Amino acid sequence: MKSLGLVVNPIAGMGGAVGLKGTDGKETLEKAIGLGAKHVAYDRAARFLRGLKSADVGLNLLVGAGKMGESEAKRTSLPFKAIGERKRETTAEDTKKVAKSMIDEKADVLAFCGGDGTARDLLDAVNGTIPVLGIPTGVKMHSAVFAVSPESAARILIGFLSGNLPLREAEVMDIDEEVFREGRLSAKLYGYLLVPYEPNLIQAVKMASPVSEIEIQNQAAIAIYLIEEMKPDIVYVVGPGTTTRIIGDLLDEKKTLLGVDLFYNKRIIASDVSEREILEEIKGREAKIIVTPIGGQGFILGRGNQQISASVIKKVGIRNLIVVATKRKLNELRCLRVDTGDPDLDKRLQGHIRVITDYREESVVRVA
Repeated sequence: MKSLGLVVNPIAGMGGAVGLKGTDGKETLEKAIGLGAKHVAYDRAARFLRGLKSADVGLNLLVGAGKMGESEAKRTSLPFKAIGERKRETTAEDTKKVAKSMIDEKADVLAFCGGDGTARDLLDAVNGTIPVLGIPTGVKMHSAVFAVSPESAARILIGFLSGNLPLREAEVMDIDEEVFREGRLSAKLYGYLLVPYEPNLIQAVKMASPVSEIEIQNQAAIAIYLIEEMKPDIVYVVGPGTTTRIIGDLLDEKKTLLGVDLFYNKRIIASDVSEREILEEIKGREAKIIVTPIGGQGFILGRGNQQISASVIKKVGIRNLIVVATKRKLNELRCLRVDTGDPDLDKRLQGHIRVITDYREESVVRVA
């Protein structure tokens, strides 16, 4: 019988909805908690485990003790063995220690709930000895080691343990959070992990947008069209990205590159907002959401813009979601994706959507 290890980083993803762009460091975590951040890793782990349970496959399940996997395994009533110490607070060293212990327990593959920082911890711990798969949970997920959703992670690992999927080396990327919070993106390649590979269920590494005259002209044309279409007395929730930032440039407003900003009557009324601030500003007002996909990955929601949460989307309405992308970026994507944290909402968002690709030009694109 095959063995699967699950390691949960309990604090992963907590900084997203409150606009902190990560939770690295004790001080940042305390700030996130003070802003009302909620745990997201537990729900992600539970969704993954339910996917395993529904498949009804025989396997030895190893889980991190306490908050690192055991708590959610108990709720799904799957048989398991807890590894490590039960702690009130966990650190990166705990993640590494549990992962190494699972290797000693002869695990065939490891799954983890976390973001790029947790992926780096696994890279240090396993050193290429066994395959690893990320269950997307963090704020920063530039690496190519993550499934597109917790349910997809379960499907991938079931396929791999059944002998139906190959392995490939996948990039582990991470960024400097302090620099990221200042509005600058500095990504670094730290190494490679062996990952079970199913191309439709694994996200690609995040690709930076090339700086070219054609690309900038395309972005400007999109921004001009959006500005012309902006209606008075409507709040526009504008997500991060170089394409959306040009909206602010053309309006002589300083839009953040990596944050979510609110426009009202073509002026910024709030910058780098959290989920709570968005919900407060749109209360009793008509609103629209403008987002652009992440290059190479295709996510329009749930990656880097977790402030635009399921609650915000439901309040604004799916019909008021506007997606923009340059022609080059769209041509490089097989489809668009969403991962709002609400599986029912994700299903409602799937299908086909109009994407603005130039001045008064649109394409119909599939959302998987």
